[in-house]
Amino acid sequence: MDIRKSKCTSLDWRVSILLFCVVAAVSGQIRYSIPEEMRKGLFVGDLAKDLGLDVKRLVSGRARLVIDGDNHYVALNQNKGHIVVDERIDREKLCAKKTPCSFSLEIVLEDPLELFSITIEIQDVNDHAPAFPKKEINLEISESTPTGTVFLLDSAADPDVGINSLQSYSLKANDHFVLKQHTRTDGSKYAEIMLQSGLDREKQGEHTLILTAVDGGEPQRSGTVRIHVSVLDANDNAPVFTQSVYKASVLENVSRGTVVATVSATDADQGYNGNVTYSFTHLEEDSSCPFRINSHTGEVKLTGDIDYEVTANYEINLQAKDPWGVVGASKLIIEVGDVNDNSPIITMASYSGKISEDSTPGTVVALISVQDKDSGKNGQVHLNIDENLPFKVKSSLRNYYTLVTEQNLDREQRSRYNITLTATDEGLPALSSRKMVVLDVTDINDNAPAFSQSVYSAQVVENNAPGIPLLQIHATDPDQGQNARISYFLIDGEVSGNPVSTYFSINTESGVIQSLRSLDYEQVKEYKIRIKAQDGGSPPLSTNTSVIVRVEDQNDNPPQVLYPVQTGGSVVAEMVPRSADVGYLVTKVVAVDVDSGQNAWLSYKLQKATDRALFEVGLQNGEIRTIRQVTDKDAVKQRLTVIVEDNGQPSRSATVIVNVAVADSFPEVLSEFTDFPHDKEYNDNLTFYLVLALAVVSFLFITCLVVIISVKIYRWRQSRVLYHSSLPVIPYYPPRYSDTLGTGTLPHVYNYEVCRTTDSRKSDMKYIQPMSQSLVSVDGDGTDTPQLDKQLSGTCSQMSTLVD
Repeated sequence: MDIRKSKCTSLDWRVSILLFCVVAAVSGQIRYSIPEEMRKGLFVGDLAKDLGLDVKRLVSGRARLVIDGDNHYVALNQNKGHIVVDERIDREKLCAKKTPCSFSLEIVLEDPLELFSITIEIQDVNDHAPAFPKKEINLEISESTPTGTVFLLDSAADPDVGINSLQSYSLKANDHFVLKQHTRTDGSKYAEIMLQSGLDREKQGEHTLILTAVDGGEPQRSGTVRIHVSVLDANDNAPVFTQSVYKASVLENVSRGTVVATVSATDADQGYNGNVTYSFTHLEEDSSCPFRINSHTGEVKLTGDIDYEVTANYEINLQAKDPWGVVGASKLIIEVGDVNDNSPIITMASYSGKISEDSTPGTVVALISVQDKDSGKNGQVHLNIDENLPFKVKSSLRNYYTLVTEQNLDREQRSRYNITLTATDEGLPALSSRKMVVLDVTDINDNAPAFSQSVYSAQVVENNAPGIPLLQIHATDPDQGQNARISYFLIDGEVSGNPVSTYFSINTESGVIQSLRSLDYEQVKEYKIRIKAQDGGSPPLSTNTSVIVRVEDQNDNPPQVLYPVQTGGSVVAEMVPRSADVGYLVTKVVAVDVDSGQNAWLSYKLQKATDRALFEVGLQNGEIRTIRQVTDKDAVKQRLTVIVEDNGQPSRSATVIVNVAVADSFPEVLSEFTDFPHDKEYNDNLTFYLVLALAVVSFLFITCLVVIISVKIYRWRQSRVLYHSSLPVIPYYPPRYSDTLGTGTLPHVYNYEVCRTTDSRKSDMKYIQPMSQSLVSVDGDGTDTPQLDKQLSGTCSQMSTLVD
């Protein structure tokens, strides 16, 4: 269904009010009608309203006009949606005599692609007056010419068309001639004068006539020409053409000089009066007729260029004249035949040169216009592209094609396409033209970064300096631009309860991993961290990888002696009986090294000994054994200094002192070890501790003194209360302590402490914990430890009893 709407607008042009109508078709084609010679910027039509589009759609769709040819008569005002005049339009220059005169254009909208056809018809205005090719027409007429003889006159030319073109001729009144008007098949008008009464040269040898040509425009315009008639002596017969109309055809590509047609006329007169000459008449002054006639032979030859696309046929008036000016008339119609002499012209009506790689099949890449000026099959064109490309050509509107995608695109595989468009017509031989366009595939973020390794590993020696680089990781992204810009991040995690970011950091740009603190092999031997590589796309894509940081051991820890335990207040002695044989195991030095590998390989050496000939230390196991038989001459007190050394570079060591008692009984051991010197260790804070101890003791003494005085006062008050009360007094006797010695299969030493005072109720005896026979602990003063309280007044003594 074709629904049309009409809109009329008045326009002031050259003080004339013209009405023109705009006809718009809802079917997607719009036709406007405007007069010629409109000033630049004047309104042509409301395109947005007539298409039913919003003005915002014109702006967002980057609406533009596609006009064939070099002249852009109209322009689009996107902000208002109006079509306005862009340059002066001359209908006569644009279409000559063609009617109706119009030109077509298309409006292209993008996103999505839409195409609308617009036809603008140019209405003629009466801006030209009829004009004759010559200022004066000269006629020579014999006085014997019979009445009724017709003389063809040069026609006036009016470039306007329709009512504004030449409408009629008028002849100023005279006694001999009358005007006759005729219309050709193409609608043009020409005039003839007919002899109405006989001429007499002797009475009047010359006559002057005024011929006026007028058009039908408003206001009416006219043009005049003077006709000068010379009266000749009698010539009884006029030349007569063999045909009233001659017809010929010629191809547009024939060469110049080709004889197109031959005309002929005969004159019944004889002799000189029968000579006939040929000529073309009614040619406009500025006419560029490509044909010439031989005035003697009547041959019509091609002397200029002819083009079917410009002029398809020529209609030429012929005249044959004898020497006395008697003429005969005829007509020559030449049809120009079309040949395939124009190659198709390819124009990119809409083309950006870019397409996103995520475009779906069927996405419009370009709108292509193909024009061929030939007609018929010579003007029918087919457009093709090279094979093996993910694109195809689809026919759209008249002479328009769309280039669309046929497959999915991938910029990473191919980022640019060189597309060759080939337009071929159906002529014989066929003509074609080529146009190559370059299409760039724009990138989207469709590829995540990829690491060169799935797992990275690095080694670092413990006790490293903070901030040293450990390794550099690298990821690649086949995308382009911001989509390929990779940043590196640490993934949140914990190491020994602490965030991994407190141990390591990574440079977001270079991927260099650094240690933020000094690492300790003995605490953590291996760190497993996760790294994320993220690109700069929207949305961003990322990939993770693992990095294993292995800490290499350094010999930074000396061996630690676990046994024998070194105490600061007492001496531990190992007891060796004098009956011990060679290889007797005295004790074993046990030490460990928290380092690993060869840094933890320990060796034991005897550094100093009271008697080096008596003991030896196992190099690997630290066992102290006798290397000879123990004799009575060997001293009871034996002191061995054992050094424990690891295998690191440089090596570290620890020293332990082992006291050995060579004896068979404890009394002998005790008597010998009472004067055993002690190695006292002093530290730098000894003075501080002494002052602190003195302060604490002073505070305790004062506190005890206050408490004792308070208790005394309290008891004294209680005794006074009881003394004055009538309650009976029950005497209190403290219990007596007794110990029963038990017998066993193993020997035990029982220690007793007896304290005697002058007051028998305060005498007491304490039981001391038994001592081992093989391990004797002796204090520096020769008394057993722990020391006994000596706060009771009186005389106290200690007694040790060995019980079997």
